[in-house]
Parts: sequence; structure tokens; C-alpha cells
Amino acid sequence: MKILILGGGASGMMAALTAAELSGAHVTLLERQARVGKKLLATGNGRCNLTNVRLIPDAPCLQSSYNGCDPAFLLPALTRFDVSRTRIFFRALGLLTVQEPSGRVYPLSDQANSVVDVLRFALDQAGVETVFGFDAVSVRKKARGYELCSAEGTARFGDKLIVAAGGCAGKTLGGTDAGCRLLAQLGHTCTELRPSLTPLRTDPAWIRGLKGVRADAFVRLRKGGRTLCASSGELQFTDYGVSGPVIFDLSRAASAGSELVIDLLRDYAESDVRAMLAQRVQRLPSLPAQELLSGMLHPRLGRMLVRGVIREERPLHMLTDAELDAVCAQIKSLTLPVTGALGFESAQVTAGGIRTSEFDPQTLESRLAPGVFACGEVLDVDGVCGGYNLQWAWSSGRLAGLVGTGRERL
Repeated sequence: MKILILGGGASGMMAALTAAELSGAHVTLLERQARVGKKLLATGNGRCNLTNVRLIPDAPCLQSSYNGCDPAFLLPALTRFDVSRTRIFFRALGLLTVQEPSGRVYPLSDQANSVVDVLRFALDQAGVETVFGFDAVSVRKKARGYELCSAEGTARFGDKLIVAAGGCAGKTLGGTDAGCRLLAQLGHTCTELRPSLTPLRTDPAWIRGLKGVRADAFVRLRKGGRTLCASSGELQFTDYGVSGPVIFDLSRAASAGSELVIDLLRDYAESDVRAMLAQRVQRLPSLPAQELLSGMLHPRLGRMLVRGVIREERPLHMLTDAELDAVCAQIKSLTLPVTGALGFESAQVTAGGIRTSEFDPQTLESRLAPGVFACGEVLDVDGVCGGYNLQWAWSSGRLAGLVGTGRERL
């Protein structure tokens, strides 16, 4: 049996390795780039957040951790190859990992290339044929399989075809909608594709001078007075807006006209913050007003918040109650209008994809084109920040590679 796998990213490598090791089939991995795992090398800021131990394959967790038309679609794949099995799998390949308090799992080396290397070595050992520079542009149904044709006119045949071509995110690293376009040729439909897990642009006037400043915050995304979603975690100011994991989680729903409401002291009630400000005034009445928040927030951030309320430099004892109230409000509900999200070049994942209703969740086989399977980001599945997207890649790639070769065990 010949198995064609399109895409040498996380799900594609997992599918290829699974198919080769568990079936003995001839497996060909087709990759458009000059190497496998190029996008994988950039994940987690080059550290590669493999998975997250807080991911439990049940309905509540899926609803809170994944987006798409039907998060329940993920349940069979994530159940059959869960976080524990994923860690065992990589340990068997020789990868040592470490778990952070947040539940995120990284390679012990803290280097994404460690993950790519063990997968690459395993693919070679399993005898997977890897073809680089294959830019697939068309797919044709043959008598007993499928044929992929490249832009250069070369063709490759497979009895079974696994599409693991990823999405548009990370265009500079090879992101593409090729998988969606090819599956459309077989009758599949695609939802709207949008960048997700990406920084947001805000009015630069207020944040100018805060580039590189980080803060632990609770952030709400609001539009028309209604909160669309919320998240907490690390926020980073940039020269164009805001970034960081907490912003990535909100970016999917952000658009021009929405606004971010940021609580910069999320572990303290507003009344406690107000009391701390009053205490600072009482103890250090001669301190310049710009130092009001010293010791509470990053120095540059604290001074920026104060300057937004107190225009003239004065000692603390000259500040009015109204000014202290306004500074407190800035800390607990700093509001930044969103002007847009950065595009696919900066996005970590694609929101949207091929409709999951057109695939069998138990096998990931197409309901429209028997013998065709899809896994990873090409499907309408995208997770929150923290290793959830890579776990879907591992789990779906494993299932597609397993069932695509006619096997029924992991």
C-alpha cells in the first residue's frame, strides 16, 4: 500500500511516522519547504510548547480550549492519543520534557529543534520517503487512489491520501491555504479563514514608550458595551499595540471597533488598590507624583498611567481624591481601542478551515472522498494558547496515520 501525506508539519510528521511504523506501508511525505517542521521550530518563541497537561478530553474542556463549528469533533482523536500518550511517545523517541506550573510542557532543552530532530530521525529510521519542494496544486481521483500534481508538473500517487498541509498562519514560515484548495477540488467546503493567536493593534498614542514592558493582567475584549471574551496571563506592550498569551487568546474575536479593558493588578480588588494609593500618599507625602505606583507596577508603565491622569508634577500630598480615584481606575480598567489584528504573517494559528462535518471524527476520513483523510490545522479547529493546537496536531495526525493504513490500535 502507498500512503501519500501532504505537509511536513507537526500533524504530517506524526501521521507519516504512525503509518510507517504501524503498517509497513510505503509512506511518502510531501513538503513544500526545504525542510520539515519549519513552523514547529518557531512555536513557543522557539521553545515549542508540546502540549498541556490541563487538557482533559471531555466536553467542558473542549468547549473552553478549542474553537470551530464543532469542538466535540476533537473528542475521539484526543481520547485515543491523549496528553499522557503523547509524552510517552516523545519520551520513546528520546525527547526529555519538563512541565511548567501552568501545565505547559516543553522540551527540557528549551529548544524547538530538539522536537523536530527526534521526529526527523524517527522518520528516517522508519523509512519514510520525504520529498521537498513539492508545491501541490491539484488532486485527482484515480481508479484505486489519488494523484497529487505539483506546480512543476510532477505527480505522486497514493492508495490513501492524508492532507496535513496546515493553514495560512505564519506565512513567512510556509503557511498556506493549499490544503483547503486541494480538498475543495474533492468537493469539500471551507469556512472563513482568519488569523488567530496574533498580536493586536491599538491606538499607539497612549502606549508609545512602553515597548517591551510586560505585565500580568486580566483582559476583557468588549464591543458595544458587551464583553465578548476574557482571559488572564502575560501581556506585552509593543510599538504597534499589545501582544502576549493573554492577547493571543482574545485575538480570534477582536476587530476594529472593539476595545481591551485591562486590569493590571488582577489579584487585588479595586478597593484594596485605592487603599494602597492612599497609604502611599500618607507615608511618603513629599514623593513626586510620577512615583505613585513605584513598587506596584513596571516603572515605565506606572509613570505612564499616572501621566494619563496627573498632567502637572506635584508631590503626593497635593493630589486630590478624584485624581487618586482616576489612577485607581486606570490600573483596574485601562481601556485601549483596538484598530485591528496583525495578519497571517504574525499569527500562530488559522481560525477556520475545512468543515469538520464533512469528516468522520472516529477516523478523520472524508465523507465525500473515501480514502482521503485530514488532520491538524487544515480542519476548522483552533485552540487557545498553551500547547492545545500542537496536541490536536499530534492526536489527529496519529489517528489519520493509524486509520489511514487500516490499523485499529494505537
